[in-house]
Amino acid sequence: MSSKKQRLTVTVDPKLVRAGQEAVASGEVGSVSGWVNAALEEKVHRDHKLRLLAAAIADFEDEFGQITTTEIETQRRLDRERATVVRGQRLTADDTARSA
Repeated sequence: MSSKKQRLTVTVDPKLVRAGQEAVASGEVGSVSGWVNAALEEKVHRDHKLRLLAAAIADFEDEFGQITTTEIETQRRLDRERATVVRGQRLTADDTARSA
């Protein structure tokens, strides 16, 4: 982004203002303006990626036809079946009692 900044007046939810102030207080960012600027940059980047994804899907559908709900559900099921679990097992009440 440009090094020359432009002043902007906006209305923001109080909880977001507090979050920005907390980020400054914790040293995460130097100022609330810097925190807001970073959030806006992330939004611009995410929106750009979504536009690229939409274009890729449109190109795919132009070539192969519309992706159906059935195809999406089938792929979701396959993804769940093929997924690798990376979290630990849940503790039972007995496990919790033993560790105490």
